[in-house]
Amino acid sequence: MQYVTALDKQTGVTVWTTPRPPIDATYTPYKKSFSTPLVINHAGRRQMIAMGAQWIVSYDPDTGKEIWRVDTGSSFSNASRPVFGHGLVFVTTAFGGSELLAIRPDGRGNVTDTHVAWTVRRQVPRTPSPLLAGNELYTISDGGVATCMDAATGEVHWARRLSNKYSASPILGAGRIYFFAEDGHATVIRPGNEFTPLAESQVDGRVMASAAVSDRAFFLRTDTHLYRIEQKQPTRTEEGKSRGV
Repeated sequence: MQYVTALDKQTGVTVWTTPRPPIDATYTPYKKSFSTPLVINHAGRRQMIAMGAQWIVSYDPDTGKEIWRVDTGSSFSNASRPVFGHGLVFVTTAFGGSELLAIRPDGRGNVTDTHVAWTVRRQVPRTPSPLLAGNELYTISDGGVATCMDAATGEVHWARRLSNKYSASPILGAGRIYFFAEDGHATVIRPGNEFTPLAESQVDGRVMASAAVSDRAFFLRTDTHLYRIEQKQPTRTEEGKSRGV
């Protein structure tokens, strides 16, 4: 049996345990998922969105009670994390049929036929998570195609091949979007419904993990290095020279 469980973070005591919906598979790998749940607030109510094999489910994080579910067919090994914004939950399924779904989170029960606002099936990532920036949703496929689409409708604004293989999710920092390929190739673009590249660079090592942003810096881990990357702040002497002092 598969289940979702909540623990008291102070004591480790189990608060609730809820069985997951039934999975139509006997081969164990088809039952797996690696996605991290996301807690959202919608219409004054908290929901925990958990993506597992064959089902995306919303739970009440306080009680474990199921709120709604969406059938994703034979999908399994989901790795990306859900994203929430503009009144929609965005999720990508992985193997067994890759899809990007936008789901309205105000339903009850099985809402597969009633609350999926739109679906995209081309160049959907299996591993990297989507990125929501403003009114646009960005994805990078495992094969290296970046896509920008309207978050409300799913209309594709542009799609461009950047590099080869990707596992890391795109990130937004200082008004720019960063894509890191597995071979360490980095592509920086300006957010927007037109493709505007700003820079390219290369880091040593293989990049599998997504970068983390903190203040004016982001941290990137490869299989050989841990990088802290940020724009150098001018010293007082440099500031004085720039003002002609």
